[in-house]
Amino acid sequence: MSSYDDQIQSITETLGDYFSGIYDGDAGKLERVFLPEASLFSATDGPLIAMPVADYVDVVRNRPSPASTGAVNTDCIYSIDLAAPEMALAKVGLSVPPKIFTDYLTLLKVDGRWRIIAKAYTYRL
Repeated sequence: MSSYDDQIQSITETLGDYFSGIYDGDAGKLERVFLPEASLFSATDGPLIAMPVADYVDVVRNRPSPASTGAVNTDCIYSIDLAAPEMALAKVGLSVPPKIFTDYLTLLKVDGRWRIIAKAYTYRL
């Protein structure tokens, strides 16, 4: 079993790939950090949005990346709650202009790697 600090470092690395996948528009990185069964959820605009991760990766793949538009990178980790050696919750922030997002990411350690299994998000303009 890894130490607490090692677990947090490993989760931070996964979150770094998540941020990079979104900022750079790197769909491959997102496919590596999300489990294929993962889903995304939001109710920011009213009705519930529930999206399979494959659909989300297609959205990222087909839009201009924040990096390509010269957007400021605002990625930040607000908190990581390590609930168990194999489960964590991360609160993160990032921007895809004109939106500023807050995400809650549920992670599981599967086959020795931290992977995102669910994303709940909100945003403001």
